[in-house]
Amino acid sequence: MMNVIEGILNTTLGVVFTWVGWKTYRILWKYTPYSYPNARVRAMEAKLLTEQRFNELAESKTLQNFVASLEDTDYKETLSNVSSYSVEEIERALDASLAKTYELMFKILPKRSRDFFRLMMEEWDVRNIANVVKAKLANEPASDYVIELGPMLPKVKAMAEAKTLEEILVILEGTPYEEPYQKLIMGNIDVRTFETELYRIYYGKLLNYALSRKDDERTILTEFIKLRIDKLNVMTVLRAKMAGLSAEEIKPMLIEGGSLKLDSLLHVDSLDMALAELDSTRYGEIIREVREEAEKDISVIERSFEDYIIRKISEMDRFYPLSIAAPLAYVLKKEREVRKLRAMVKLIGDGLEPEVIKEFVGEVA
Repeated sequence: MMNVIEGILNTTLGVVFTWVGWKTYRILWKYTPYSYPNARVRAMEAKLLTEQRFNELAESKTLQNFVASLEDTDYKETLSNVSSYSVEEIERALDASLAKTYELMFKILPKRSRDFFRLMMEEWDVRNIANVVKAKLANEPASDYVIELGPMLPKVKAMAEAKTLEEILVILEGTPYEEPYQKLIMGNIDVRTFETELYRIYYGKLLNYALSRKDDERTILTEFIKLRIDKLNVMTVLRAKMAGLSAEEIKPMLIEGGSLKLDSLLHVDSLDMALAELDSTRYGEIIREVREEAEKDISVIERSFEDYIIRKISEMDRFYPLSIAAPLAYVLKKEREVRKLRAMVKLIGDGLEPEVIKEFVGEVA
């Protein structure tokens, strides 16, 4: 009898220790890989430029002064290659610095989350392809619209140099964007639908990736992508309402996968009514922040939406401190910083007064 009881106890203890061991392994697998990268990301976040620093940069009399003022920042490495101090050259250096941020994420993050940042970079491919094709159709110099970012940058540059639209089709052969481009040059879709198709493909890939993840990683990434899709759809609807388009005309321009139900928004008669409709959604705080300005310049909502997304991902970072939320929030802040610096470069290059630059760059945030 004692032997039977001893056997049962040993078996029970064995099961308990196995369960504890498995749970410990799961916790270590889940959180430990983010300990070092997130500590490094938080150190980098402390180096992001402050509003005071932006105000000091706005006082730069020349682009050479502007570059010199950034010598003690993370931009020093890429700006050290600047020699002519032209707007275009400095913008390329800033883009290169942002590319290095993505590269660093590939390097330091756990293998299981690196692919997401690679996919995020593909958004620059979509922007570049849409910009180049629109420039080609408008007979404008396409290379002026190329941003030096994205895994397909060599192909994008080749597209910008292409002599014919058919040549671009050859360059895009085998990529996800070949089919919509083929429809465009065959006249089956217009350029606006072509651009929508590019973003639809891109966000479909991102969302599929997020939904393939597990636990908090799936929660964070899915929320982020749905926020981004909602932002695109809201801006599309608002701009379409300003242009007087009907619900049926707007529907083909929307991206699937967002969290916002758009039916009631699509059927209002004016921009003012659309803003009132949005006020009752989860994005009401964005609208209330900039309602008066938005009636004069709709782009303030887009900028406010970007800030809202950063706030939401930062909140998730506080809730899931050892997760992908910290590097994601950092990359979004870095993108905003580079966007502001690029705007400053153009304004300083145009010889605008510091006070004008400060006001304008504050709006770019």
